[in-house]
Amino acid sequence: MRSSTTHRGLRLSRTPRKHMPPVALAGVAAATLFLSACGIGGGDDDSADTTDTDAGDQEEADLSGEITFQTWNLQGGYEDYFNDLVADFEEQHPDTTIDWIDQPAEGYQDKLSADAAAGTLPDVIDIGPEAAYTLASADMLLDLSQADPEAEQQYLPKSWEAMTFAGLGNGTYGYPWYLNTGPSFFNTELFDECGLDSDSLPETFDELFDQAATMAESCSDTPMIGRMPAIETFGMYGVELMNEEGTEFTFNNEAGVQLVEDYKELYEAGGLTEDSLNEQQTGELEGFKAGHLGWLPGSSYTLQDLRETAPDVYENVAMGPLIANAAPNMYIQSIAVNSQSENQDLAIEFARFVTNADNQLAFSQEAAIFPSADGSLDDPYFTEEEDSDDSRVRVEAAQQVGEAEVYWPPAFSSQSADFLREQIALAIQGDKSPQQALDESVDYANERLDSE
Repeated sequence: MRSSTTHRGLRLSRTPRKHMPPVALAGVAAATLFLSACGIGGGDDDSADTTDTDAGDQEEADLSGEITFQTWNLQGGYEDYFNDLVADFEEQHPDTTIDWIDQPAEGYQDKLSADAAAGTLPDVIDIGPEAAYTLASADMLLDLSQADPEAEQQYLPKSWEAMTFAGLGNGTYGYPWYLNTGPSFFNTELFDECGLDSDSLPETFDELFDQAATMAESCSDTPMIGRMPAIETFGMYGVELMNEEGTEFTFNNEAGVQLVEDYKELYEAGGLTEDSLNEQQTGELEGFKAGHLGWLPGSSYTLQDLRETAPDVYENVAMGPLIANAAPNMYIQSIAVNSQSENQDLAIEFARFVTNADNQLAFSQEAAIFPSADGSLDDPYFTEEEDSDDSRVRVEAAQQVGEAEVYWPPAFSSQSADFLREQIALAIQGDKSPQQALDESVDYANERLDSE
């Protein structure tokens, strides 16, 4: 039986988690809003304690010289953490200098590509799988499976796999850094107003679409769902996204077509608005914060955002697991090494230092993220609930990280994502069949895959 408890406005669903079968693993796009560094949340200006433990099990080396370390929009709130991190490393290696630079969120991937072309790519880079795949395809990133194979044992297997690209000879092109996933957030006031039981939140896609149809029938101006499915939605639905070799997209299969059919039926029943056909994550979030949307697939820092910017909605929010027929989705950010670096030994050592277990845990306590270092999620910070909403959300999401998959294939470009959204919108409106829409989307993505 489902139960829920109200704590300072957040009603937490405590339904036991269902078994979720494994599905094919793929990567994730760097530009994904709810995990990317440009969306990271939960930090403040307090100094973080960083470790004086050296990186992984790699033997201490006589390191010297200077390298550049670039992060993605992390200077606003995490200066103390990174300054201390750099200072600790330099103290351990007195003949080294680490120049930390930070780039703004806008246009980060384009900046990386431009720097690579100009020969000015930093030595150590904060990067997501999509950008890493692009740079690795151009031989601009170090293959860690060759340069530092023992490092694999220091990270969660799924996180290492997420930075291992089948389409590039199974090379690994980034030390896993931070992860994020999140619960679903539901507006229980809308549930109660629109004929639904707010104590029976949906957990599977069948339950979601059934309840969305009920909401649409009872409240014609209140949708449950705020935007089209993205590639990771197909993964959570149980769709095989690529072949095992990573050489061909396959999401135009029977399960993929059924997902689009579900959205089409909901649209015909009045459960999707015209605006939602072109909406992206920012619009979906704003719609939920305005009290106009029943469901928001969020992340671990959505709670803080709701509390600070939409307190009226926050008072009526309930949390449940991400909607999934298979494993839930998670996002990943990594630390890559420039293959053209003139000081690769120092770059490798520093990249492993940034991503070692102690430093990942320290960063997780500054920001609403989760570590990828093996064993870090066993820390009481992620397993023991305190009497606060933030603690309950953190523990719930940390449990989900242990089960989650990184679905967004690294070779699936932002252009392919836009094309998929457009094709699904045409199918939902009846301008083409779901099968045709997905066939064309797969062809489009495969053409770009072949051009890498």
